[in-house]
Amino acid sequence: MRLKLRNIFLVYFVVSSAGLMYALLQLGQQCDCTHSTNYALRKEQLSHRGKENLPIIYVVTPTFARPHQRAELTRLSQTLLLVPSLHWILVEDSAERTAAVAELLAQSDLPYTHLNVQTPLAMKLKDSDPNWLKPRGVEQRNEALRWLREHRSPGDRGVVYFADDDNTYSVKIFQEMRYTQKVSVWPVGLVGGLRYEAPLVDNGKVIGFHTAWKTHRPFPIDMAGFAVSLSLLLTHPNARFDPDAERGFLESSLLGQLVTLRELEPRADNCTKVWVWHTRTEKPKLKQEDMLEKQGRGSNPKIFV
Repeated sequence: MRLKLRNIFLVYFVVSSAGLMYALLQLGQQCDCTHSTNYALRKEQLSHRGKENLPIIYVVTPTFARPHQRAELTRLSQTLLLVPSLHWILVEDSAERTAAVAELLAQSDLPYTHLNVQTPLAMKLKDSDPNWLKPRGVEQRNEALRWLREHRSPGDRGVVYFADDDNTYSVKIFQEMRYTQKVSVWPVGLVGGLRYEAPLVDNGKVIGFHTAWKTHRPFPIDMAGFAVSLSLLLTHPNARFDPDAERGFLESSLLGQLVTLRELEPRADNCTKVWVWHTRTEKPKLKQEDMLEKQGRGSNPKIFV
């Protein structure tokens, strides 16, 4: 009995020693992580697959100098950063491109084009005017169209979206517009005195519009409510926004040159989802700033706000 126990103990000792020696030999050796490494690589490849072949979304944004301009552009730029294959065309309403906007664009990490064109004095809003009195951004949007026609060709895949800097955008709206064939459309929230305005859809076709203001317009739709195929714009070289269009007819002045009502492509679940809102930032009240400036104690002008 004692001999058997001795033999069992000896076998256990030899096996344990061999296991310990093997473990020590493995220290410092490379781990075989082929499966986990390949899984992580595959996941990364899937998340980026095809992005280099996506049609480019050209986002056209008119902008003008005001105290909250940088705040508006920062908010918009950080939304656009979430959208792959996008090119931002920012057009200033000014005699020259400003350093403040150039700096913001350079720091945005977005592919961009920085343009400028000044609105004629007769078309400019005065500080005391309501914002609806005259159309804004007309010359700037047309300048972006001019740039696209000079630098892109009808064979280039892309879509053009006119995104004002005071709106709020879900990234979903950019996903919806990506493969526009002619003109795609969707609802816009908080516009026209309504909770939303939207195309009315029946059997996948636009048959009218949910709107309450100037319902006789050919395309009673907000600027944020449609996107246009790049090739369609380039094959209609004279299509542009009419600066003399009647109030409310600016969008129609462009779309009427490109499509008919039945050719519109409803998006956002047959125009039942709202993923863009016509919000406006409250104009900041700077009475105290004005008072300090009169006293020679104004804020440091070198600090961009």
